[in-house]
Amino acid sequence: MSRIAAVRRAAAVCRAALRPRVTAGLRTRVTAGFTAGALALSTSIALVSYQVARSSLLAERERTAVRAAYLDATVVQSGLAADRPDILEILRSLDTGGNRRAVLHRDGEWYARNLDAGVTSAIPPALQQLAHAGEPVVQRVRAGGQPALVIGVPLAPGTTFYEVDSLIELQNTLRVLAIVLTLVALSTAVAAAALGRHATGYVLRPLRRVTDAAQEITDGNLTARLDPAAEPDLARLTTSFNGMVDQLSARMQRDRRFAADVSHELRSPLQTLEAAASLLARRRDRLDERSATAVDLVNAEVARFQALVNDLIELARSDQPAERSPVDVPDLARQVCRTHGVPPELVTVEEGTERTWLVDRRRVTQLLSNLIENAQRHGGGPSAVRLGTDPDGYLLTVEDEGPGIRPEDREVIFDRFVRGRAAHVRGAGDGTGLGLALVAQHAAAHGGRAGVTDRPGGGARFYVHLPRRDT
Repeated sequence: MSRIAAVRRAAAVCRAALRPRVTAGLRTRVTAGFTAGALALSTSIALVSYQVARSSLLAERERTAVRAAYLDATVVQSGLAADRPDILEILRSLDTGGNRRAVLHRDGEWYARNLDAGVTSAIPPALQQLAHAGEPVVQRVRAGGQPALVIGVPLAPGTTFYEVDSLIELQNTLRVLAIVLTLVALSTAVAAAALGRHATGYVLRPLRRVTDAAQEITDGNLTARLDPAAEPDLARLTTSFNGMVDQLSARMQRDRRFAADVSHELRSPLQTLEAAASLLARRRDRLDERSATAVDLVNAEVARFQALVNDLIELARSDQPAERSPVDVPDLARQVCRTHGVPPELVTVEEGTERTWLVDRRRVTQLLSNLIENAQRHGGGPSAVRLGTDPDGYLLTVEDEGPGIRPEDREVIFDRFVRGRAAHVRGAGDGTGLGLALVAQHAAAHGGRAGVTDRPGGGARFYVHLPRRDT
């Protein structure tokens, strides 16, 4: 029987280990990888696209500005060919629009339209020297804090025409382009995150099936299997898993059958011993003191042997799935209390707790009986039997006023045949060592768990949590 417990414990550990890694760790890491990769790729593409677009737009804008400057320079040069040219009028005749500003440097003097006053400060001295030397020049500068393009066109010795072309519109266009490319990169990263999460969920779906199957096996459903046709790429994993479950099921069936057979075989000689011990007990008053004491010991050990055989038979049946049906649990708890000579008034039902639970009546009766017997044997009798609920299901609690359970013993007290320190610190240790193990088995058959904590004011509080089921 200990092998069965070890197998089921291993299945539960595997299921618990699989779930957090699949849903929390691995899926998050894959999604983050998708997101980081998409963000890096889209950012790189956006940067390259921005640089190419910027270079292309600047080059085209520069060519357009140079052509316009040369056309205006031709007009100015034609006007200067007159006998007494009016330079300001010539500059005002230029159609420069709202972006270009034209100035003329002639014989050491600057000429500009009234609205263009101060433009000459934007022309770098180095560029002026090159233009005065007779070399056409083009340079990007900052004029009034805004980007601009300066074009210098030599017209004659000592005469140079300049145009300062504002690039503010191009700058705004590039800013909009940068914003659009940034939003595209971020949108791509978000889309990649969604795609990665969806793809990861699809890829990990077979592992969730394995987890669900392991959960069913832990709950006692040994018929749970994986469908090899569902995921052809994981056929080997599916076949191996099903083969493992088949072997575990066969081994547990053999162990269960062996325990049941041994228990039933022991019943016949045990009944004979019980009848003989009962006969001796009826004639106890005819025996001497030592013989009477021996008869009492035999009767006590036969009773304990009978309890042990009954518990073994119950353990052999406990691996079967729970047979749920609507049960009035408060009424059932009071019946169990009466059976064990405990006042039914100890049973209390928390406010808001429904009376009818969908549980296995036989199992709940057995676990209640075992908890009450444990309290009677080791805790001086139960002090309270409480029925309540929590967000996840139902809670059944039995409290006593005994010495309590040490923290180091709380993990092992529900194991089979634990009657060492964990039992003897609470009483005489005359039980079978299977009562609390049966409580844990019946709780697990419902998909729940059993545990123990300290009772406020002293003593132990044993609890069983059963998940709520509607069907």
